Amino acid sequence: MNPTCKTALALALAALSCASPAADWSDTSIGFRTGNKFAEPFGSNDIHKNIFNLTHVSGYKYGTNFFNVDYLMSDNKDPAFAGANSGAREVYIVYRHTLDAEKVLGTPFKFGPIRGWGLTAGFDINTKDDAGYNSKKQMLVLGPTLFVDVPGFLSVSLLALNESNAPYNTFSNTGVSRYTYKTHPMLTAAWGIPIGATGLSFEGFANFIASKGKDEFGGDTAAETNIDMQIMYDVGALYGNKGQFKVGLEYQYWRNKFGNPTTATGAGAGPGATAKTPMIRAEYHF
Repeated sequence: MNPTCKTALALALAALSCASPAADWSDTSIGFRTGNKFAEPFGSNDIHKNIFNLTHVSGYKYGTNFFNVDYLMSDNKDPAFAGANSGAREVYIVYRHTLDAEKVLGTPFKFGPIRGWGLTAGFDINTKDDAGYNSKKQMLVLGPTLFVDVPGFLSVSLLALNESNAPYNTFSNTGVSRYTYKTHPMLTAAWGIPIGATGLSFEGFANFIASKGKDEFGGDTAAETNIDMQIMYDVGALYGNKGQFKVGLEYQYWRNKFGNPTTATGAGAGPGATAKTPMIRAEYHF
């Protein structure tokens, strides 16, 4: 693992350990997923990736925390450097904190299918070493969230995104060490809904992200659609440990990945701006 990835993982684990003691409840899991149809803009759309993740969700008196770190390992169709036989490595970290308005204000907020609302803030950070862009993304998010009254959970948020990146300057050739995009909105939903008493659950997220203006090369970015959903089976329930071990099938549809238009043309253009990726997934909950 490269030094930048090691540093990112160390910071992620430190943040997780600091968040846990104040929790009234928590769920921490490790997971693995794999697939052969991952894609990268201006590259291939049949990349094999193995992804390990650490996820932590917790609740306290006034709200909830969500934390996830993915460690993504590509094959050589997404090379670590030009001509490499080894694949790129990436760490992607997501943190969200949601204040529950009813808990903070002491005033119920319910109408129709809505059982409450809150305010969500957080960040995304990534680092990737590859043959091209070498992303060093930083993104802050802020906006309101609605809680929908369903079995399990469903939340819908409208978030403002402030995103910047610092790609390898020799590749970007912009003379700018960090480029900041136009602040733009994202409509996002996250859910985990049990399917009756079958032991199955429908889980995932969907992000609909508006264009973030011009990119660092002066080109127009495109609106993104990123839907990642899975059907998981609670294997742990078979031996008396409900919710401890789950396996399932996952599918991701990601159009205009990172704002790169699927219709892009020119030198180096490829099919990778839209990914349609089936995966196998397993996770163990502590």
